[in-house]
Amino acid sequence: MKRKLSGGQLLDLIDGSLTPCEVLIDTVQGTVLALGTDLPEADETIFLHGEWLLPGLIDLHVHLREPGQTHKETIASGTLAAAAGGFTQVACMPNTIPPLDTPQRVRDVVQRGKAAGAAQVRPIACITRDQQGQELTDFAGLKEAGAVAISDDGKGVQDGGLMREALVIAASLNLPVAIHAEDASIARGGLMNPGAAAKFQVPPLSASAEAAMVARDLLLAEETGAHLHVCHVSAEPTVALIRFAKARGVQVTAEVTPHHLLLSEEAVRLDDGVFKVNPPLRSERDRMACWEGLLDGTLDVVATDHAPHTRDEKAQGIWKSPFGMVGSEFVLPLLYTHLVVLHQWPLQRLMHAMSLRPAQVFGLHGGVLRVGGPADLTVFDGSFKTYIDPKKMHSKGQNTPFAGWPVNGRVRLTLVAGQVIYRETEGTTS
Repeated sequence: MKRKLSGGQLLDLIDGSLTPCEVLIDTVQGTVLALGTDLPEADETIFLHGEWLLPGLIDLHVHLREPGQTHKETIASGTLAAAAGGFTQVACMPNTIPPLDTPQRVRDVVQRGKAAGAAQVRPIACITRDQQGQELTDFAGLKEAGAVAISDDGKGVQDGGLMREALVIAASLNLPVAIHAEDASIARGGLMNPGAAAKFQVPPLSASAEAAMVARDLLLAEETGAHLHVCHVSAEPTVALIRFAKARGVQVTAEVTPHHLLLSEEAVRLDDGVFKVNPPLRSERDRMACWEGLLDGTLDVVATDHAPHTRDEKAQGIWKSPFGMVGSEFVLPLLYTHLVVLHQWPLQRLMHAMSLRPAQVFGLHGGVLRVGGPADLTVFDGSFKTYIDPKKMHSKGQNTPFAGWPVNGRVRLTLVAGQVIYRETEGTTS
């Protein structure tokens, strides 16, 4: 069967131009047959009204909570939420219950993702058994089962010697190692950046806890030749270290979240668990460093760190509520509004960070629309104006500090392998 999208505008990822374009898709093979104008008729035609044709977005950091915490999220609800946000692929973190530390558990998540039929699931497996930082997992077996990277996300590997051993093995397998950078001896159970911590009288979580571990692992990555991927960068010293390491030729990539780009600790005015995230919201200086790091390419990708929790859990205040915010469903209109519309960033720079570069970082297909390539695409209406309404989200989690924010744009359609997996209805948030 052939499906055609007619009436859209194709974004050029090089010069940022938007050109009237049709897309002809082979839905059996899941590939793009042709791009252009006056294409042949198809079995089905979807008529657009000038919306933008973008390569399917790819999120390298989400928490799908399955297995073990399906009251917070399931693979089905999480991947539907991602599709509603324009994502065609998501890399899910391994800190489930039990953790993704065996090939069978990785295969199980892959199969559940296929059964869900929404955004494609790319599991990230554990570095250490049960994420305890004591014994390495079977990296080769995990990769064969479908893991696209390894990480002990939520915990940093505290033993430097064990981390070096992990990087040596990962380098031999060409397997990225994604780190949650937090030196526990410095962090000491901290909850918020020092400024906000003093205000709410909770233990501080200093930026040095992040930067110290990044410095250690950059040195080990340089020595071993491994691909180090730094998760959710939040601090100016970390950006500086990564910039320095890249100049030295270290194989390092890094991600930044929408909340670390748009919020600082100054936004935390109430004892509200919705603002509690790890790494915490930092100073304005740190926020601007992340902003500049994304713009100049020091930080490669935007990743949501989508971390759903129940309303009751987040209602416990800063002391007791769990870390995390959701983000899958509204990140594109949110960043399009604040980076492109308000601050005149090139649209193609944002798309590089949300599609092309994520594909390159973890060696995934997609990231660009081309003839013969996968028919993974996002149809985006940049002229639409709405606001972020958690009650209209597909995710089980509604824990976001961006509730009520006005945004430009909405995702109209998301296609994976040529199949429509999300179609917007009037009045949704994205």
